[in-house]
Amino acid sequence: MARRCFFSGKGPMVGNNVSHANNKTKKRSLPNLRTIRIKLENGTTTKIKVAASTLRTMKKHS
Repeated sequence: MARRCFFSGKGPMVGNNVSHANNKTKKRSLPNLRTIRIKLENGTTTKIKVAASTLRTMKKHS
């Protein structure tokens, strides 16, 4: 499964580490994903990956 938020679509970002000598090496910033269980309308539960920032927003609006 991809490292992507189910609701917001946040995924990995790519950038450069830049040293004092201006050497550039690639780096990858991964989103802060949390696995949560949600109950569906038919009574079953499923696991989804949600970014922590999205989870905070969901709790704020519920």
